[in-house]
Amino acid sequence: MKTQNSSEKTSFHPRNPHRFRYDFEALIKANPDLKNFVHTNEHCIETIDFSNPEAVKALNKALLVSHYDIQNWDIPTNYLCPPIPGRADYIHYIADLLATYNNGIIPESETVVGLDIGIGANCIYPIIGNSAYGWSFVGTDIDEKALQNCKKIIADNPMLIEAISLQLQVEPRFIFKNIILPEDKFAFTICNPPFHNSPEEAAKSALRKMNTLNDKKTSNPILNFGGQNAELWCSGGEIGFITQMIYESAKYPLQCLWFTTLVSKKDNLKSIYKTLGKVGAADIKTIDMAQGQKISRIVAWTFLSPKQQTEMINSLNL
Repeated sequence: MKTQNSSEKTSFHPRNPHRFRYDFEALIKANPDLKNFVHTNEHCIETIDFSNPEAVKALNKALLVSHYDIQNWDIPTNYLCPPIPGRADYIHYIADLLATYNNGIIPESETVVGLDIGIGANCIYPIIGNSAYGWSFVGTDIDEKALQNCKKIIADNPMLIEAISLQLQVEPRFIFKNIILPEDKFAFTICNPPFHNSPEEAAKSALRKMNTLNDKKTSNPILNFGGQNAELWCSGGEIGFITQMIYESAKYPLQCLWFTTLVSKKDNLKSIYKTLGKVGAADIKTIDMAQGQKISRIVAWTFLSPKQQTEMINSLNL
């Protein structure tokens, strides 16, 4: 006999709709294909094999239908299929950050524009941000195929057409150059930077993850959440990418209220804080996040004084 465990995952943000164990009966109604991947484990709890990329994608489709009213969503083979609960946490913490300087009120409007650095082929952050708070987004990437898939997702879900615009970064060594134009004003930037320093390092990490998720050990890893080279690794790894982002952000101090990024490796924080000090960040915040066994955090920084922050908020009509 199967049982449903509705225990709350208290490590998630309080507004995250994925705080409770998945309701597979409802999710299968949202995406019938998911039924092929659901089984009952030794604890009599329904689950899927999270080491199977097709199962993960079917679950994502079901979550997007049931929680975000996205009726048509897909990604090309081998592209990153992100775990939606963790992505939702990032969005909700950004909302809290914006509320801090808006009299404690979360701004819920299309006038709140976020810049998603590395939107990938999945378009997840803009989908969640628009659904939860009505925000608008500019999504950028160095991968033209990824942006073409985002374009299809947007076209297939008409409520996204006015909310999300896309821009190809034509110079991959830069992050904000070519993207933040003189007339732009962003409430925030958001980024899940490439984690690894090389494809070999990415493969080793995938192998460890696969052997953790699956009882059957393997020496030939399959990326259960997928991922192209640009999504998984870059020269210098996470710290190299974030350092570049910080130095570039200093060139646009009055055009963004909060620059933010995920930081997966705690050991990188010391260097990040040092770099932020070098460029003269006026305020720095670190927001801890935890999903299951994975510990991560958001680092946010602004170059604006309290007075300038108020002026920026007023100009953005938050």
